[in-house]
Amino acid sequence: MRHGSHLDLPNRFESIHHEPNLEDLEWDQEHLRATSNRKIEYIDDASQSIVSENSSPDVPFRYSINPYRGCVHACSYCYARPGHDYLGFNAGLDFETKIVVKRDAPLLFRKFLCSEKWKPEPITFSGVTDCYQPAERKFRLTRQCLEVAWECRQPIGMITKNALILRDLEILKKLAAENLVHVYLSITSLDPDLARDMEPRTSIPSARLRAVQMLAESGIPVGVMTAPIIPGLNDSEIPQLLKAAKEAGARTANYILLRMPLAVEPVFIEWLRRVRPNYEERVLGRIRAARGGKLNSSVLGERMVGTGLIAEQIRSMFRVFRQKYGLDSEMPPYNCDRFRTPLPKSGQLRLF
Repeated sequence: MRHGSHLDLPNRFESIHHEPNLEDLEWDQEHLRATSNRKIEYIDDASQSIVSENSSPDVPFRYSINPYRGCVHACSYCYARPGHDYLGFNAGLDFETKIVVKRDAPLLFRKFLCSEKWKPEPITFSGVTDCYQPAERKFRLTRQCLEVAWECRQPIGMITKNALILRDLEILKKLAAENLVHVYLSITSLDPDLARDMEPRTSIPSARLRAVQMLAESGIPVGVMTAPIIPGLNDSEIPQLLKAAKEAGARTANYILLRMPLAVEPVFIEWLRRVRPNYEERVLGRIRAARGGKLNSSVLGERMVGTGLIAEQIRSMFRVFRQKYGLDSEMPPYNCDRFRTPLPKSGQLRLF
């Protein structure tokens, strides 16, 4: 099994961290293979809520749902990795092998929509880890949440880099017919080898483009996120990526510059040195040039796009080719007037 990270990083909330002494285990190749090829564990989550509220001006949605925490896709650059520290795990290998499953997500979603305080507005799947990661094939939590959304005519957004979304094409078509859904596919490279190295267990680029095409042909508003753009690695692909997105039927396109908060930095650097060592100096140098001399910036208004000459070159190139291929339009507006409060599972109507 391929991993995006080969690190067991210290959990930033714990004072004790264990380092394995692998020198004493050089003779035990079976143990070393098991260490570097860790099996995936699915861990039940006992959360009592499922909808998160966001207040950041850099994020284009207010509410989101994440049926899973951690992600089998194992992308080395994933900004969600530090969140695994809150669960007592680590942001390296644990993030991609210890997957927390919110089995009650559909019930909690229904309960949330039953609230008299809820004033319908779009809810995005997922704001953090991918709602169509491989775990979804087994647990079908995203699918069940979509069924709740359709029952209630609740507007939703979908963000994924997995063609598994096509499994739910029929219910997405029903939502789209009433202006209740937007879908974004994340496509970071058209080079299958680079994509496989960056995102070890995601759908290949051609499969994602095929998903864009099938969604568009089904009348579902679909856009493309080229996220992240990594200066010196995939930024040169922007023109080809946008051209391919338009030819597949995307209506719009956006990007995010690579972010490396907290533990993402050592994970990404270890990956770069291991998988693309000849690119290390160029990539890290250009990232620093786009981040005021640092490898990361958390400044609101800057953290998604960067600053300086390199960042401006990327921004200008993206803007020019987005306009050239007609990908600078807005998605159609959501229809929030169709919302209806779900019936209780008992089927009993409320008196008041």
